[in-house]
Amino acid sequence: MTRKLLATLLLGLAIAGGAPRDIFAAEPQAAAGATDTLYKRLGGYDAIAAVTDDLITRLVTDPQLSKFFVGLNDESKKRVRQHFIDFLCANTGGPCLYLGQDMKTAHKGLRITEGEWNAAATDLVATLDKFKVPEKEKNEVVSAVVALKPEIVGQ
Repeated sequence: MTRKLLATLLLGLAIAGGAPRDIFAAEPQAAAGATDTLYKRLGGYDAIAAVTDDLITRLVTDPQLSKFFVGLNDESKKRVRQHFIDFLCANTGGPCLYLGQDMKTAHKGLRITEGEWNAAATDLVATLDKFKVPEKEKNEVVSAVVALKPEIVGQ
């Protein structure tokens, strides 16, 4: 997994729908291969899309972070959401191709603060917990996010 996860989290915008599902629940040990990618262990494309929708809704409604999403039209929202999904898919070993900006460029001029970073990280953990992401996978995602901090905060 590359170091670009959280930046994409801060760029997404979409409306979440439906009831929470255990889409990231761990597979039975016999079915899960020891060499499965994080993408597969997270549940694949549909699981990543559902988590994206929930997380983006949290970010957009978070009082500390909502200012980053003001002014996006419906088409921009769809494009950003798809970039978010493609980024997560590609960077967890899935078959997607991410065509968005690198994280430093994407966050240049936003002047994201330490407090805003922490708010986004809290929202991420809340989303992962809502979908009952297994501890191992949750730790892998959070570690990847932490690695992104220098490319995002203060840009």
